[in-house]
Amino acid sequence: MIDIRNIQELEERLQQLVNKPINSVEELEGWIQEEGQIDKEIKQQIGKCYIDFHCYSDNEEIKKAYQFSQQKATPLVKKYKAQLDEKFYNNPFKSDLNQELYGSYIKSKLNSIELFKEENIKLEAEEDALISKYSSIMGNMTVMWEGEEKTLLQMSVYLMGSDRSIREKAWRLVQERRLEDSKDLDEIMDQMVKIRHQIAINAGFSNYRDYMFKKYERFDYTPEECKTFHQAVEKTIVPIKDGLERELQQKLGVDTLRPWDSNATPQGTKAISLLETSKDMVEVTIKMFYSVKKEYGDLLRKMQEEGMLDLDSRKAKANGGFCYYLPVKELSFIFMNFSGSYHGFVTMVHEMGHSIHNLLKKNLPIYHYHTTPMESSELASMSMELITMDKWNCLYPDKEDFKKLRIDHLENIIKFVSWAMTVDKFQHWIYENPNHTAKERNMMFKEIAKSLSQHYEDWSGLQEELENRWKAQIHMYEVPFYYIEYAIAQLGALQVWKNYCENPQKALADFESALALGRSKPLTEVYEAAGIKFDFSEELIGELMDFIKGKLEAIKNQ
Repeated sequence: MIDIRNIQELEERLQQLVNKPINSVEELEGWIQEEGQIDKEIKQQIGKCYIDFHCYSDNEEIKKAYQFSQQKATPLVKKYKAQLDEKFYNNPFKSDLNQELYGSYIKSKLNSIELFKEENIKLEAEEDALISKYSSIMGNMTVMWEGEEKTLLQMSVYLMGSDRSIREKAWRLVQERRLEDSKDLDEIMDQMVKIRHQIAINAGFSNYRDYMFKKYERFDYTPEECKTFHQAVEKTIVPIKDGLERELQQKLGVDTLRPWDSNATPQGTKAISLLETSKDMVEVTIKMFYSVKKEYGDLLRKMQEEGMLDLDSRKAKANGGFCYYLPVKELSFIFMNFSGSYHGFVTMVHEMGHSIHNLLKKNLPIYHYHTTPMESSELASMSMELITMDKWNCLYPDKEDFKKLRIDHLENIIKFVSWAMTVDKFQHWIYENPNHTAKERNMMFKEIAKSLSQHYEDWSGLQEELENRWKAQIHMYEVPFYYIEYAIAQLGALQVWKNYCENPQKALADFESALALGRSKPLTEVYEAAGIKFDFSEELIGELMDFIKGKLEAIKNQ
């Protein structure tokens, strides 16, 4: 295997591939396979550095290895990738390839060639350094609670109780801690916007948003369609969300719904039980996946045995959760921050959706097709949440827990889509207006949030907290414009679930067929293979909201 720590060896191997003669279509196909194998080896090692750093951001050796991978190895790989793309695209035997098999590959390579500018390699390395700085700041945020040091995620359990004074105290403590670093996070974003705008200008775009649409190969929808999506959600989903929050306010018996009330349990009502340990959660989750399909349970068991799970929240561990596929090992690594609440279990199921997706597409004949668009990656994870939902009583056997869990999950889908629109609309504004100030950026977030995700909640006296709320969303810093995919995929997942409720066996077979396509087909065809529409129109949103409301009513009446 190539050792990315040995830059000379890495460069020699990549140069050999650039220089390799190709004199027939058969040799071209062999060359594509060789490039794919090298790509696997490099991604495996860069992925390991990424995982280790997110798990232990305070370990100096791990930090140095990660920085080396980002500042030395990755720029070199990007430089040679551009040469390899050119070599392939200019090869005369390209036209003799089977277009049914290689069509999407060729289109993607042309897109990469059109995007590449060598001067952007240095800028992207600077961007990666800023992302690392953000991760370190967020990973080291802790508070003291009743004599114990806790991560901010661990504090989330105190926002779910019935004692309003405790909820408010916990919420304010978390916000105070976040605000301590708000200026540093503003400065990081200021630098990121400047760098990202220059990357876009260098590549011939007027703004970074348009550059990222091309980079993400969003061939199936446009920025204007995203803005129409924002408007459709504001019109159709926000009123439903307002209704849910009004109902919660009435149950809590409070005059206004404050930010620390949004996950509260009304007095006299038992909160959903906390889970004891992540180890117990995994054991039961394995059994649950066996009840859906044997291969799913086998996969999670193997991941557990191979040490491919880091689940518990702790100091110096990065925020969030992810599933990272290690292509040589042919296994996924799941990273998350379990704190005992049911949200951790849902995250586990979500990331397993990605792991199952990786399993299904690993036999695609071209490695490039394994790297799927996020709209289909998130379709896999969000669909798995809903497909398994009626089996969640394996972990929550109490009848009331099970009922509340499903109600919460469906209501959270409604709430989430409005948050996804907030994040996406805000990012459009950031990069369409790159010369804004940090103050203008924070004020704009507040304005957008109050029209979508924070429309009903009462934030009076908490303007600074609201203006800075976006900084806890890792995607803003680490993977810009990766968020609307969640909302698009959520609409797809609801359709998959609707089909599953009607015919589980067929729906699961169609779902697997779609995931097995990877990147080999356009998104419209992937969704069609799953038996659903690639659609985020107001009409479809309305239909799916009616479906959710019907399911909620049925669960409440059980």
